[in-house]
Amino acid sequence: MSEPQFTIKIDQNRFLPEGGREVHAIVSVEATAAGGAAVPSTTRASEVIIIDTSGSMSYPETKLRAAVAAAQVAIDTLRDGVEFAVVSGSNTATMVFPRHQGLVAASPETRAAAKHALSGLKAAGGTAIGSWLRLANRLFDTVQGGIRHAILLTDGKNQHETPEELDAALAECGGRFVCDCRGVGTDWEVAELRKVASAMLGGVDIVADPAGLVADFQAMTEAAMGKSVADVALRVWTPQTATLRFVKQVMPSVEDLTGKRVESAPQAGDYPLGAWGAESRDYHICVDVPPGPVGKELRAAWVKLVVPGGPGEEAKVLATGNVLAQWTDDEARSTQINARVAHYTGQAELAAVIQEGLQARKDGDLDTATARLGRAVVLADEAGNDAITAMLRRVVDVIDPATGTVRLKRDIDKAAEMELDTRSSKTVRTRKDETVTTRRGEG
Repeated sequence: MSEPQFTIKIDQNRFLPEGGREVHAIVSVEATAAGGAAVPSTTRASEVIIIDTSGSMSYPETKLRAAVAAAQVAIDTLRDGVEFAVVSGSNTATMVFPRHQGLVAASPETRAAAKHALSGLKAAGGTAIGSWLRLANRLFDTVQGGIRHAILLTDGKNQHETPEELDAALAECGGRFVCDCRGVGTDWEVAELRKVASAMLGGVDIVADPAGLVADFQAMTEAAMGKSVADVALRVWTPQTATLRFVKQVMPSVEDLTGKRVESAPQAGDYPLGAWGAESRDYHICVDVPPGPVGKELRAAWVKLVVPGGPGEEAKVLATGNVLAQWTDDEARSTQINARVAHYTGQAELAAVIQEGLQARKDGDLDTATARLGRAVVLADEAGNDAITAMLRRVVDVIDPATGTVRLKRDIDKAAEMELDTRSSKTVRTRKDETVTTRRGEG
């Protein structure tokens, strides 16, 4: 597969009132298959599948069997030549296939051998996710370049290493490879696994019923096999007198990238985006600029999509765009909010209030839980996020969706609650991907 063609589109209201400082913009990045038709990627790729084999995976017995079947399907989904390994995770991480510490190229013979090795897995011991990631990191060290992707499945809390040990492992492994995390059943911690996925630029989701693992693993592996450009970054330059407040991914999920900045040049920093195939993602950036006189126009940020080069090498620039600021005394211009900025600001708030509401319920603060989840109902309805609306209705009775008047359900299914938590940050585009503007205070 030839590399996709990248484009950047900027949505914003560049007009600021006299004395205005804060500039918001949505940076939409799209990668389309060259020639318009997707073909299988031929980019070098490596895959590590990490299966939790702690003692709890044997209860019920179907859990480990489903995990093994899912890993076997993932192996069958790998392209020929993709280098892969399978890791068993408990108190420590051990190799399942190959037996030595390394990766092997996928072929009919190695796939069969790996699937046979998986069939012998037994569940015993505890959970130490940091050690699992560290082994995966060492395995990826044996390959140079290309797409590096891992799948991590667990069913429990990270009880056999300290939070500090996990944080150290995430600091060591973050940016080295992308890891998608899955929690099976309902005895794991959403916030804990979300932290792992966030550090590893991957996604997190719940598979409440082990029977769903096979389809989920297949989908994750197919997505990884469709990537063709590794280690993409969003490079943001700002004027010397400006301050970049934040950079957040807002589509397909909310993810704050601000703390992941790596300085790349004077007044410029890179924000890692992981690997790309034919897809689109949206980012919200906010820049604080010094006020200018009426009529003055300023480039508040210069955004580039790049593949950073090695030491002494120039970055490869894939696409560029400008975020502008212009001061005006026309109130009609300066009081407008771009619809896409408003939409994604609402969805970022939606993710936050859901997580705050569920945590308050867990803490026994039912008034706060009701208020936050009621606000979530309003925001989900405004955004047209029907999936989140449906999940909210499984944890609250909606009395008035317009005002967010809700009542907490007395008995909430734990799987439903965890599904809402894990998927709270999944976003949707505006109903018609509008780019019109609305006045502040309206709608």
